[in-house]
Amino acid sequence: MPQNVRAERGLRVALSSYRSKPHSGGQGVYVRNLSRELVALGHDVEVFSGPPYPELDAGVRLTTVPGLDLYREPDPFRTPHIREFRSDLDVLEFATMCTAGFPEPRVFGLRLDRLLRSRLSQFDVLHDNQTLAPGILELERRGLPVLTTIHHPISRDRRLEIEHARGWDRVTKRRFYGFVQMQARVARKTSHVLTVSEGSAQDIVTDFRVPRERISIVPVGVAVETFAPPSLPRVRGRLVTIASADVPLKGVPVLIEALKNMRTDAWSELIIVAAASERTQKSLADAGLLDRVSFRSGLTDLELAGLIGSAEALVVPSRYEGFSLPAIEAMGCGTPVVASAVGALPTLVSGGAGALVPPNDPVALANSLTEVLSSPDLRTAMGAAGRRRAVATYSWRAVAEQTADLYRDVIRARRTSGTMKENEHVDR
Repeated sequence: MPQNVRAERGLRVALSSYRSKPHSGGQGVYVRNLSRELVALGHDVEVFSGPPYPELDAGVRLTTVPGLDLYREPDPFRTPHIREFRSDLDVLEFATMCTAGFPEPRVFGLRLDRLLRSRLSQFDVLHDNQTLAPGILELERRGLPVLTTIHHPISRDRRLEIEHARGWDRVTKRRFYGFVQMQARVARKTSHVLTVSEGSAQDIVTDFRVPRERISIVPVGVAVETFAPPSLPRVRGRLVTIASADVPLKGVPVLIEALKNMRTDAWSELIIVAAASERTQKSLADAGLLDRVSFRSGLTDLELAGLIGSAEALVVPSRYEGFSLPAIEAMGCGTPVVASAVGALPTLVSGGAGALVPPNDPVALANSLTEVLSSPDLRTAMGAAGRRRAVATYSWRAVAEQTADLYRDVIRARRTSGTMKENEHVDR
């Protein structure tokens, strides 16, 4: 395929994501914002996604890569009708789920390889978002330059989930996270990795054994025009936390325990941006907090920004975060952040933008929340520092510019590698 990248035109980018939930989970947010800003910079972008599909902006093309969507709400782990099976890959996807595995990354990679193998000459680079499947490697072997984003190694999620599981649930969790071993093998063979923080880079080196020199860092961005300080007064004592999935990694049980130990007049309400799970509802009932905690889901960016901007603090009680999009969205809104000192959070919440507490420590979290909520001057200072940091460091335009520079590096490296192989062949 032609590998010359002419300076007078933008790059032709294939951006792939095995799932791209629009308003939570990070993947759909990343795909939408990065693709929009790449197009604004003059590049041609076609997004390839499995379900759930992303919401994209004008100028960005979407090619759907249909699957069985076995985990869709409100019917996760569903049994598809026989008419939904269209290929051998659909059978593989369903069979893997039936044996407690998570098939989406592997099967999406195979589907993408079949879809793109006849279109390789139409793209200068494939930017894959966290799939880490053999099918992506196959496209690289076919000659397409590939950059892979690993937001953080899912081995961290796996470890925490298994620690929390008991009995048979522990066995099924091990099976479900079996795809992590595949991702680790693929990561070691991937030529170019992009991640979002130095903390994530070190975790990728440790867990996936990827050489550090193969990893570049570009942070995730925030739409600072949307996530901006509110025009209306904030709701006294309101806290917001965002848990895209009700898993131990997000630390919601720690937050519930902290709230239970706070004075009743120290806070007024908690809004959790997530679907209400049975486990969390039971924890709230046991703590006597059902009447002070509510759930929101399916919010647009504008609605989410309004909610974060209405709060006096955003809480990130996570046990691990490779980055934390909610933290920088809160900073954009001028909302103080109270977060666990794990992963990338100490780097993000620096310069006075919030408060850090030890992970898994409900007493420390309760004390910090009480201090922030009781001091208007402290909240004002934290909010102003966060807004300055969000605008200066985490705009999506800056993220897209840095990412496009990486594309050019990947393309040049591929071209150089191809020339070297041709020369080796001649020497023989």
